[in-house]
Amino acid sequence: MGKSTPKPARWRDTSWRLLPLVPLVLIGVAGGAGGFTFLYANGFSYLSNDPTACVNCHIMREQFDGWQKAGHHAHATCNDCHVPHDFVGKWWTKAENGWEHSKRFTLDDFHEPIQMRDVSREVVQQNCVDCHAELVSPLLTAGDVAHATTDCLHCHAHVGHGPLK
Repeated sequence: MGKSTPKPARWRDTSWRLLPLVPLVLIGVAGGAGGFTFLYANGFSYLSNDPTACVNCHIMREQFDGWQKAGHHAHATCNDCHVPHDFVGKWWTKAENGWEHSKRFTLDDFHEPIQMRDVSREVVQQNCVDCHAELVSPLLTAGDVAHATTDCLHCHAHVGHGPLK
């Protein structure tokens, strides 16, 4: 009475062969879109120590212009202050910040003017202490930066970028 006709044997035998291609196609599309986005956004420039990479995005223009006029311009680039100085910490921070920045800018979910996250503030604090250790060591609690009561940015927030408008 309502018997359906079975699919030809040929279809049953070959359809499963296409199934492994689905994840490969999805990986290819994601990789292609990611690669295009990385190249379009000048992603390789962020792997350098060149401060102009920080102004690939228009939101950092004021900070870059301020840095060019500030006292640290002759002694420090963006990476000297904003990423850890050890190999793993540097690349982890660059990757994590890159992910966070691209996500926030893509979703239009960032504070203007741009603000440092707590983890970035800790990196800057550590780098201030590292570079100015001789000067600041008497101010720190037994030289223990992790438990220091001094926050360099509290008084010196505009040293790296000059006064903000």
